[in-house]
Amino acid sequence: QVQLVESGGGLVQPGGSLRLSCAASGFIFSIFAMTWYRQAPGKERELVATISSAGGSTNYADSVKGRFTISRDNAKNTVYLQMNSLKPEDTAVYYCNRPVPWNSWGQGTQVTVSS
Repeated sequence: QVQLVESGGGLVQPGGSLRLSCAASGFIFSIFAMTWYRQAPGKERELVATISSAGGSTNYADSVKGRFTISRDNAKNTVYLQMNSLKPEDTAVYYCNRPVPWNSWGQGTQVTVSS
């Protein structure tokens, strides 16, 4: 049974930083690329960043390029999202999943950027 547990969100001022974590279980984590998504109120879920199975390749949405960094630790079945220079428009619930998502989603972690 696939389980994805996101954590690390919170309230931060513009310009601040947060590090999100996603602990995965129920599948062979190390053979799958992983993606961070986000969904802001009233908007569709969007792709934020993707990392290859071994971590050697990453891709980012234009809106976060240069500010966010995705990484993974296959020994810990965990994918991370380091978010720097946060902006109010980054406010959303953040989720992790595969690039072609499993049907099962975690609860997400709320990120709120506000002064």
